Order: sequence, then structure tokens, then C-alpha cells
Amino acid sequence: MEEPVRTDERGHIVGAVMEDSRWVDETTFEIDVRKGVRFQDGEELTAEHVKRAFDEVQRWKAPHPPGTSLNFHPDATAEVVDDHKVHLHFPEPDGLVLGKFRGMHVPSTRFWEEEGFGYRKNGTGEGHW
Repeated sequence: MEEPVRTDERGHIVGAVMEDSRWVDETTFEIDVRKGVRFQDGEELTAEHVKRAFDEVQRWKAPHPPGTSLNFHPDATAEVVDDHKVHLHFPEPDGLVLGKFRGMHVPSTRFWEEEGFGYRKNGTGEGHW
């Protein structure tokens, strides 16, 4: 499991799963998913994994322990453009998108099928998992 971005030793946001990104327009954020990455179970990382993680996080009312400040707008959506490119569509500009990625995790398909952030145990991904 990996986050789209990390912070380096100086506190700067750097890519992890996300190799690069850019705003296509005021409300469309494009992500280049890092190529050649494999999960521990051998599955290759693709844009579908990033979309699934985004879609799952969007289901939660308060997905992050610090609170809803890390939530994406509830009407934001993810679109797979190709195997390693995702577009996030926002109803309004969001200048905090990179910081919000620090609270999003991108797991393998197997994770979602076997654990899913507590869905199997609690019926929801909210709270402790």
C-alpha cells in the first residue's frame, strides 16, 4: 500500500505512486501513475488502482483522523484515461489536492477483496481498521 505522494526530509511533497501531475484546466487534475511498480502480491500498479482508492475514499464522510479538512469535494470523480493516467474532476478548483493525497492510500486488488479498510469486519471503512 502506498500514498500518491509523500513528504521528503525537508517537508516538500514528492511523488510516490504519482510520478507527476498537472492541472489540465481549473477543475481537472491529471495524475501520471508511476510505471514499473508492483504490490507485494505481485500485482502491477495501474491507474485503476488509483481510481479505486479515490472512489473508496469518496464513500466516507470523514475518512481521515484529522477530520474532514482532508476530504475531497463530495462531487469529485476519478476517470481512468489510460493504464497510467488518471483525471480527477472537481466541481471547483482545489488548491489542497496534493496535501489531501497524504491521507489517501492506494492498495492492491487483493487488499480490497480481503480487508477493505474494515468493510468485512465493520461494514464500513470509517473508524479504526
